[in-house]
Amino acid sequence: MKLSFRRRREHRTNYRLRKKLILSGLPLFYVFRSLRYITVSFIIPKPEGDHTVAVACSKELMKRFGLVSGKNLPAAYLTGLLAGARAKKAGISKAIINLGVAWSKKASIPFAAAQGARDAGIEIPIGEEALVDWKRIRGEHIANYAKLLKQTDIERYKRMFSQYLEKNLDPESLPEKFDQIREVLLKEASSNG
Repeated sequence: MKLSFRRRREHRTNYRLRKKLILSGLPLFYVFRSLRYITVSFIIPKPEGDHTVAVACSKELMKRFGLVSGKNLPAAYLTGLLAGARAKKAGISKAIINLGVAWSKKASIPFAAAQGARDAGIEIPIGEEALVDWKRIRGEHIANYAKLLKQTDIERYKRMFSQYLEKNLDPESLPEKFDQIREVLLKEASSNG
């Protein structure tokens, strides 16, 4: 009996896909999601080991701009934008997204992050069906849900948006906060390029 590689058994690496991506000759765009944060990396695969060129974590956005959640669609887009700006500064102009074995949903977090990197000036091919709606990227769905809960179930509203309320932030203003952060990051990306 032949055992497959450990990373394959653990559903962490799809080696057939990885071989195709490496043969493309382009840097790989990775999105990792933990329970609290999203990390976006630009990695160049090499025989001796992968070389990380640029990386950004949503935790940085939380510390720097006061973003409350580091694991939703707005955080994914902004983290991708920040990583894209850093990759552009490092000389990367084109990359290919590596979804690995874990991601398969269309219009999900990795694609929102890729859209952010594309807005920073990195060319990443994404099919139209995988693009995330701009209203969702801005967090309008979160703001609308907060508004609905505030009117119908105040206790649940306080429970669901406790982190916002602890920091004296209105969850209904998330799209405006997103726009402010995006504007700052776009200015940084254009000044680096």
